[in-house]
Amino acid sequence: MSILDSSLDQTQVRQLLRRLGIEERNSGVYHDDWASPGGEEIDVLSPADGRRLASVTLGLEEDYDDAAYTARHAWPKWRDTPAPRRGEIVREIGNELRSAKDDLGMLVSLEAGKILAEGRGEVQEMNDIADFAVGLSRQLYGLTMHSERPAHRMYEQWHPLGLIGCITAFNFPVAVWSWNALIAAVCGDCVIWKPSEKTPLTSIAVHNIVRRVMERHGFAGVFTLVNGRGDVIGERMIADRRVPLVSATGSCHMGRRVAEVVGERLGRTLLELGGNNGLIVMPDANPQLVMRAVLFGAVGTAGQRCTTLRRLFIHRDCADEYVEYLKKMWTKIRVGHPLDPKTLCGPLIDQSAINQMEQGLADAREQGGELFFGGERVELDYEGKPLLGGLYCRPALVLANSSMAITKVEVFAPILYVMFFDDLDDAIRQQNDVPQGLSSAIFTDNLRNAERFLGHAGSDCGIANVNIGTSGAEIGGAFGGEKDTGGGRESGSDAWKAYMRRQTVTINWSEELPLAQGIEFDL
Repeated sequence: MSILDSSLDQTQVRQLLRRLGIEERNSGVYHDDWASPGGEEIDVLSPADGRRLASVTLGLEEDYDDAAYTARHAWPKWRDTPAPRRGEIVREIGNELRSAKDDLGMLVSLEAGKILAEGRGEVQEMNDIADFAVGLSRQLYGLTMHSERPAHRMYEQWHPLGLIGCITAFNFPVAVWSWNALIAAVCGDCVIWKPSEKTPLTSIAVHNIVRRVMERHGFAGVFTLVNGRGDVIGERMIADRRVPLVSATGSCHMGRRVAEVVGERLGRTLLELGGNNGLIVMPDANPQLVMRAVLFGAVGTAGQRCTTLRRLFIHRDCADEYVEYLKKMWTKIRVGHPLDPKTLCGPLIDQSAINQMEQGLADAREQGGELFFGGERVELDYEGKPLLGGLYCRPALVLANSSMAITKVEVFAPILYVMFFDDLDDAIRQQNDVPQGLSSAIFTDNLRNAERFLGHAGSDCGIANVNIGTSGAEIGGAFGGEKDTGGGRESGSDAWKAYMRRQTVTINWSEELPLAQGIEFDL
């Protein structure tokens, strides 16, 4: 039986879910064990075909408080465990996730609508970040500084913050949790996870995997989970003074609310918000590289990535050539069930996403854009039978210009705006002229063009690539963006510092008490 066959067979789906510890009805709250939450029970429907996968009972404020209480009491023991030992436990988590890669990747595809290659790729990201975190557990370095005072030593050291709140989005339902949770764990923190209401089953599956490891070592409560509504659990978390850092991934609108409430209590935020990513094509670019990067960047995850390519800037000297390339390539995109290996573009997450795409295209036409391919709903069938309940749209190409208001808005759908420019400075100006600042790219074989794009007057984004597309971040490089994207950095470089507090230490080993700056203060 093929993967596609099994995806459409309820018995096979049920077996998959049970291997991941998911039953017909599930608790959405875990602290030191699975709880009996007091919220509503919701059915989880696959965006691929509308079928019910399982039900989840959501948590209320009191369920969140129970999870926070458990995490707070688990923290001292975890904090006092040596960091390399914490790293060894995270290594075991990575191994368990690696063993479950195929099943968990398929669940990501069924619940979030990602094609299977992307579902498995997301689980691979979890494996990679676990490996990264293990190495990091022996590299939580501070600095030693020279004191201006004799017989004094100065250095900095880093301490765990305590409880980390982690709010994740549907489009990366497990990977972004791992970016935060596994690094925070080796830093000595406990993590409370509030997933998207649209993808609760993947969070339950991950916690079934992680809890086996943590309970084996006597650390139940280090990772807790509260599925619930944003206006209930999310609001409770961001207002909670027990949580010094809230890491939130989602829309700019959501991020502003998080920043406002957490900032009012002088807490910290780590924000990964909207992107409106641009790619510049110079006349000397390699067309083969350009088109492969544009295809994955614009169509991957059905345009529902924060790093999705949304604006393509083509030099006028090669504009006609690339427009023809785009037309030919877009006609070949296979829209279909995410578990079909031939599919390149799966479903959007829900009807509101369909509505957003349709409204975005209507706005583009009203503002002078020309829709020259795609944008329509796609009705699928399987073995001659309608595939009911699927949320499929054909990826759209729109001829546009950067003065159109819609091009400055992140429409979370597979819409690619194609625009033209006369010189590189003009292209960079257009690319930067949006509120968001996440990812950017240029394709050129000219060293001067590349360095101009990467220089101080070049891209203003947190990610700037040369001859690589905007989408597909690699573990090890700090991920995040500027402006309305929120300024957060995760999953690489020195991003671990976000989950710790810095302490400067001065030790006087003399029998005198000299003051800094030569101040004398004697009676």
